[in-house]
Amino acid sequence: MGILVHVLLTAVAVWVSTALPGIDLGEGSTGSRILTLIGVAVIFGLVNAIVKPLVKFFGCLFYLLTLGLIGLVVNALLFMLTGWLAEQLDLPFRVDGFWPAFWGAIIVALTGWVLNVVYDKITDND
Repeated sequence: MGILVHVLLTAVAVWVSTALPGIDLGEGSTGSRILTLIGVAVIFGLVNAIVKPLVKFFGCLFYLLTLGLIGLVVNALLFMLTGWLAEQLDLPFRVDGFWPAFWGAIIVALTGWVLNVVYDKITDND
């Protein structure tokens, strides 16, 4: 159940990022757009689970030298990779370049964080 909730929260965060110019969800019915968002959220989760740890491991020196600021660039590149993979899988999700990916990754991270905090508060039974 936790993975499903995380995917749905990520899908909402990706949806918020589509308000930026350069990040496009494509046309279609509401149902197809929701399925696209869920598909992109799954892809984004897999990219962050598989590729990001490898990049952090092999690029740890760059993280140290830039005091972690390279992480913003890495997140943007991972968001671009997500857009590319979505296009390869015929999902109508497109990221048009580095700067939309940069700001989109920041918005997805912040929105996802806020949604997770709210979800944790709601489900906290203490």
